[in-house]
Amino acid sequence: MQVAAIQMVSGTRLDDNLQAAHRLLEKAAREGAELAVLPEYFCIMGHRDTDKLPLAETPAGGPIQDFLSASARSLGLWIVGGTLPMQTAAPGKVRNTTLVFDPSGVQVARYDKIHLFCFDNGREQYDESRVIEAGAPAVHFDLPARDGRRWRVGLSVCYDLRFPELYRAHARAGADLLLVPSAFTYTTGRAHWELLLRARAVENLAYVLAPAQGGIHENGRHTWGHSMLVDPWGTVIASLDQGPGVVTATVDAARIDSVRAQLPALQHRVL
Repeated sequence: MQVAAIQMVSGTRLDDNLQAAHRLLEKAAREGAELAVLPEYFCIMGHRDTDKLPLAETPAGGPIQDFLSASARSLGLWIVGGTLPMQTAAPGKVRNTTLVFDPSGVQVARYDKIHLFCFDNGREQYDESRVIEAGAPAVHFDLPARDGRRWRVGLSVCYDLRFPELYRAHARAGADLLLVPSAFTYTTGRAHWELLLRARAVENLAYVLAPAQGGIHENGRHTWGHSMLVDPWGTVIASLDQGPGVVTATVDAARIDSVRAQLPALQHRVL
């Protein structure tokens, strides 16, 4: 199955970001992708954390959800919508929500980011908990590919990558493809991004597809990029350094079966 990681350098204006996302989704479709995954915060990278609050949507729908549904339907793609702000009962806060749409435009899964990024090295300060409410359960969905293979896909977002127990939960549920839409900072990405992605792939003998924000944004933030696909042996199959673009590559069920037969680590779990 062909999959695509969409890399963006999202700005402060929703309409501009949606137009940029659509151009990249069209490219993914032309390159034969069945699944395309947008990065975290694909719809907005504001000047302030609170800039996302006015864009918050409800489960009933909204412009961002309409865009994702219409794009999936018109392009015949499975689309995982990076993240968008979703309303919550907590005042002044939103959920950082991933929505999955099938090629008919129907929403089939929702995941709210569990782990909220916090970092302070004296020069850069981030604390997502100021405006984001954490989600709770792990979420996966089944994707029937055109060749008849049914893929079990585990959802996660960015900072989740540092918590292997979430991915082990996906492995226990039978996941063979793990998605990590992200907006890693340049500082933390340079140090840990590829290391963590390859570790999650090796630990769970699964493919890891990680679309990212990658570049210098209008708000001055510098994100690491390096969107990539990693195979179950920890090999980076394809990647993109910085700037907008599409990483299209193949996930191969036979490769998973071969690696798991050679090294049946998932069968040897004790804890």
